[in-house]
Amino acid sequence: MECVIGICGKDFVLCASDTTSARSIVVMKRDHDKLFKIGPKMALMVTGESGDTVEFAEYIARNIQLYKMRNGYDLSPIAAANFTRKTMADSLRSRNAYMVNLLLAGYDEEQGASLYILDYLASMQKVPYGIHGYGSFFSLSIMDRYYKPDMSKEEALILVNKCIDEIQHRFLVSLPTFHIRVIDKTGIHDYPTTTSVASPMS
Repeated sequence: MECVIGICGKDFVLCASDTTSARSIVVMKRDHDKLFKIGPKMALMVTGESGDTVEFAEYIARNIQLYKMRNGYDLSPIAAANFTRKTMADSLRSRNAYMVNLLLAGYDEEQGASLYILDYLASMQKVPYGIHGYGSFFSLSIMDRYYKPDMSKEEALILVNKCIDEIQHRFLVSLPTFHIRVIDKTGIHDYPTTTSVASPMS
């Protein structure tokens, strides 16, 4: 019942994540941040079991920090994505598998902006856009129709808001608020939080 969205442009990645933390039929909080910064220009957006999401994201972040301390430089997004995938694959073959789905977004001076989608079965793919959660049923068709590889940040923001509007309009479960951020060569920056406006079904 969660949703995270990523859109990769030429020199940025736009990220959106809902802020609802729920279990079964109970909403526990409406200000939960599902984006975890794992570097100055890199982040994970994680959905899944609430305990697993925090533990897994923090484990990845701490190991990437340890790598920088030992070697003196940050991992690139593709290296971080492969490390994350291997960690998930190892846990899948243990008694303590992480039940998480995630998007890894980052910017590298050599490779530019990149977005990777990973699931709980440790599959990984570099994608131009990605969505995890039930929101994908409502918004992937919008991405297919309107996404362009050379989008500007303003165009990507309009597109992600189209997706959010459709999710809030059509989805049975209420996801009233989304955090939106952009990752580019200068770091990770917040956009104003998107909040739904109640409207009748058309």
